[in-house]
Amino acid sequence: MTDPGITLGIEEEFFLVDPGTRDVLADPDPAIFAACEEAAGPHRVVREALRAQIETNTKVCGSVAELREALKETRRVVIGTAERYGAAIMASSTHPFAAWSHMDVTPKDRYRTFAAMLQGLLNRLMIGGMHIHAGFGNADERIRVMTAMRRYLPVFHALSASSPFSDGHETGFRSWRLAIFSGLPRVGIPGPLWSEEDYENLLDEYRKMGFISDGSELWWDIRPSHSYPTIEMRICDVCTRIEDAVTIAALYASLVRRLLRQAREGTLPDEPLTEIISENRWIAQRYGVLAFFGNIEAAHGRLDIADATRDLIDDLADDARALGCENEVRRATSIIDHGNGADRQVDLWRLCQLEGMDRMEAFRAVVDHVIRETRDGTGLSEPSGTR
Repeated sequence: MTDPGITLGIEEEFFLVDPGTRDVLADPDPAIFAACEEAAGPHRVVREALRAQIETNTKVCGSVAELREALKETRRVVIGTAERYGAAIMASSTHPFAAWSHMDVTPKDRYRTFAAMLQGLLNRLMIGGMHIHAGFGNADERIRVMTAMRRYLPVFHALSASSPFSDGHETGFRSWRLAIFSGLPRVGIPGPLWSEEDYENLLDEYRKMGFISDGSELWWDIRPSHSYPTIEMRICDVCTRIEDAVTIAALYASLVRRLLRQAREGTLPDEPLTEIISENRWIAQRYGVLAFFGNIEAAHGRLDIADATRDLIDDLADDARALGCENEVRRATSIIDHGNGADRQVDLWRLCQLEGMDRMEAFRAVVDHVIRETRDGTGLSEPSGTR
């Protein structure tokens, strides 16, 4: 079981797809959302800013094993419901060829306000992410752990990357999502904060200048949740495979446990420069599991992500054992060895063209592949007529 002081939850953002054209459904049947909300049980299913997307929020979980089952349940709800209304669910942080210019904003006051502020940028935000919440400690401890977690965020991002295509093009990045997201204000790696007072003072400055109304409008890669007593890691792409999501959540929980202990002992390491962490973030975005990071610990040279991740897994062995997620944490090396969701998409797309498909046929094959992987592990049978 997870340490009684640590709780977990995951938000996943998906695309609603037309199984015939494989394009996104720019204006899906509203009944899909209503039926999902009704069937969600202890979880939540909500609308996203763009109508073509749907978001799931798991219940609060007390262990990684419970979180895995919660992810299966939430995916079953949205996949099964969407299929009853002639749609498919796709867990990828960009769609390979959908046109952002065709997207419509969800008719909700919050999203109308964002549309007025962000203008055409909001439609371009046809991206989906995975947000992992960890609840633990008191408010000051959560802030200190959040700051200490910053140096590890590029590793989490590289493991999760699933957005190599956009608008009908191979971008050359393993996560194009972050390139699109960077157009927003208040994004990226936050600066170091040392207490709840530091955080509240920063919020007050933003509010006094009329930039935000509350902390939910800080779109950092990691932040204190506005709604829950958690630290929300937001840097990750949505994982196509459930097991990849569970692996990343287990790694995050184990690292939270270690950093929380160090915070209480007064042994947290000195903070690296935010600019260097941001450089590693870009490297993760560009290269994924082939990244060579700046070596923060040695303060010079570069470090292979495989070595960095194996060192981290070794450091977290006791914490993973205490949380009952040793196997899940060790599986991070399998993602590096065999590739993340972006790697599988790119490999398939190139193989399809080598076998004689044109670009669009290859893109449609990628969508079919992602739809299948999204449902793998949920226990749902393949729908009739699956290609």
